[in-house]
Amino acid sequence: MTAPSRLVPVVFRGLICAAAVVGLVIDFVYGSVPVVLSYFTIWTNILVAVVLGVSAARARQRRPDVAPLYRGGMLLFILITGLVFHLVLANPSSPYNVVAELDRLTGARSVANQLLHTVTPVGALLDFLLLTAPRTLRPRHAAQWLAYPLAYVTFAMARGALLTPGTGRRYPYPFIDAAQYGYARVTVNALVLGAAFYALGLVLVAADHYRRPSRLAPRPPRENRISSPARGPLK
Repeated sequence: MTAPSRLVPVVFRGLICAAAVVGLVIDFVYGSVPVVLSYFTIWTNILVAVVLGVSAARARQRRPDVAPLYRGGMLLFILITGLVFHLVLANPSSPYNVVAELDRLTGARSVANQLLHTVTPVGALLDFLLLTAPRTLRPRHAAQWLAYPLAYVTFAMARGALLTPGTGRRYPYPFIDAAQYGYARVTVNALVLGAAFYALGLVLVAADHYRRPSRLAPRPPRENRISSPARGPLK
């Protein structure tokens, strides 16, 4: 890559990293740290800041990018964050919407909400499409990525079960609120979300395999490439 073209991923990834950091700092300043840390959105935007921050530094130093397992997982998790927020939580027609709570967000908290649920998902997707080398994701990654939402759901359910009723929101999201909906319904919701994670993960793998390389994206190390259909199947 030439110096000007190398600067593009460095600057863009730095900006998305900064958007995540600003949103996180605002939430931590205006909220209770233990409560803020209970949200999947926060977990994932911390991951976005770390992965894209390291990726920007490596691009600047002309070093290999972050491993595809982590880059792809970060993208999947932040896309799910944005989709669940806009289609479920901020959707008035959804049975699990929190529109009333969102309407009360003003000033810096409203800015943080948009940074963490809209700006970082869109930025991570654009980085994947325009600035990331193709044919580095593998189908097995889609299964490996399920460990992350499983860890989060386990944490969220354990936290809700241990908190004393009446001391505040025990469950971060209404669709995993076992106190209101019961464990059977929450289990079904978790399985549906898990299937969505896996399906979207496979979509990302397929999109990565068939998309054209961008002139701004560096070529991946040979060991990270996947053969084209003419040279062999995905493994």
